[in-house]
Amino acid sequence: MDQIDALVIGAGVVGLAVGAELARHGHETVVVEAQAGIGQGVSSRNSEVIHAGIYYAAGSEKARLCVRGKELLYAFCAAHGVPHRRCGKLIVATGDEQHAALDTLAQRAAAAGVPLQPMTAAQARSLEPELRCTAALHSPGSGIVDSHALMLALQGELERHGGALALQSRVHSARFAARAPAVVQVATPEGGYELAARLVVNAAGLQAPLLARHFAGLPAEAVPPAHFAKGSYFALMAPPPFSRLIYPVPVDAWLGVHVTLDLAGQVRFGPDHEWLEVHDPGQIDYAVHPSRAEGFEAAIRRYWPSLPDGALAPAYSGVRPKIHGPGQPAPDFRIDGPARHGVAGLVNLFGIESPGLTSSLALAEWVRSLLDPASPA
Repeated sequence: MDQIDALVIGAGVVGLAVGAELARHGHETVVVEAQAGIGQGVSSRNSEVIHAGIYYAAGSEKARLCVRGKELLYAFCAAHGVPHRRCGKLIVATGDEQHAALDTLAQRAAAAGVPLQPMTAAQARSLEPELRCTAALHSPGSGIVDSHALMLALQGELERHGGALALQSRVHSARFAARAPAVVQVATPEGGYELAARLVVNAAGLQAPLLARHFAGLPAEAVPPAHFAKGSYFALMAPPPFSRLIYPVPVDAWLGVHVTLDLAGQVRFGPDHEWLEVHDPGQIDYAVHPSRAEGFEAAIRRYWPSLPDGALAPAYSGVRPKIHGPGQPAPDFRIDGPARHGVAGLVNLFGIESPGLTSSLALAEWVRSLLDPASPA
């Protein structure tokens, strides 16, 4: 049985970032991925937004890691030629009753050290003439990124520092014992193998809780329940009306049907929010149903009344890896290291939804610090 120093399960943006970080600090690292390519799960089905760190409670992991991750991500993209743009974002109120929510967001942003500029309706329209609102917040630090190019660059960093990527390699169980490397069972098209690893990071996204239930030696109470929330996107089949991201005032943990841009300037709207009644990610239907367009149109016309009839076309959908269900308060990221679950050399990443992409490099730093506290930054 081969033995390595570090095994990362999942080659999405977070798994690749963790793998590159561990390899950069001298760990013999392998990232294993069940699919035939990188980033085929949550990382391929998001809005590609670089969040500024506005929405998250002061002192939370989401707030801390988003702010740190944003700066790391912009620097990484610039250094590695990853296409991105700091286009800015307007968060808009469409009625006076929403102004208090804007004030709350401004207070959260200030607590996190994130610059925001309050705007009147006229000031917001001077930036985006097609916009209808009663007040807004301008976030100059928000942006967009080519997520696939980012993942390719992270894979390159992993390999440049001696790490390896193993595709079509599905981890189905592992055994953890005191003072011994973990023994991990990996299935491949050719059959499978066992691998011993001193450090293991479960970055399996939607599969993370289900996989962790197959970790012998991990207490059952250390694994949260898995829930899934689907978000659909529609493309605008008309000239782009906006040059910035446009977000409505958020409702609970959902940021609303917002305007996202790609690097060519094309507009998408989404996501909406649909709780799924499935217990296995393999049962998820990713189809975007055209009937959902009616709800999108109503939401969009609150801030863009000029949306043409019939201008929306189904684009794609993504699913958020939730660790809470309908009606429950949204929890923080779960970054479970040995101090939480008692298993040496293991970190489980649960509930890494938005702002997971923005936070990916900061998450990687934090995971490495949990597993290798003596190493320098």
